[in-house]
Amino acid sequence: MKRDVFNAKNAPQPRGGYSQAVRLEDFSRVLFVSGQIPTDTDDVLASGFEAQARQVWHNIDAQLKAAGMGKDDIVKVTTYLSDRHHTMANREIRSEYLGSLAPAMTVVIAGIFDEAWLLEVEVIAAQ
Repeated sequence: MKRDVFNAKNAPQPRGGYSQAVRLEDFSRVLFVSGQIPTDTDDVLASGFEAQARQVWHNIDAQLKAAGMGKDDIVKVTTYLSDRHHTMANREIRSEYLGSLAPAMTVVIAGIFDEAWLLEVEVIAAQ
């Protein structure tokens, strides 16, 4: 698969850890991962934003591996945060997981299905 990233000089530049546009060519598989929530396999909710964010990324990793993919295959991330005050912690923990990978990304401040969930994250991956 060929992946090109674009950050047009005549448009706003990314503000940390993502690309404004990602073009894919010659890919054979696409995976749409539904919004992952901050609970474990026993439905135990992680305590606090940082723990919830790490649990969400753990769950994303599990879904990718189940499909024979990994984090390097992520091309788009959509994050739903319950409160804008979590923005910087979200960026830090996302960066821990993604490293230098810079997929296309959107962050939305929204009411989330369960009030106890502080975030939910969905991804698109391709190979």
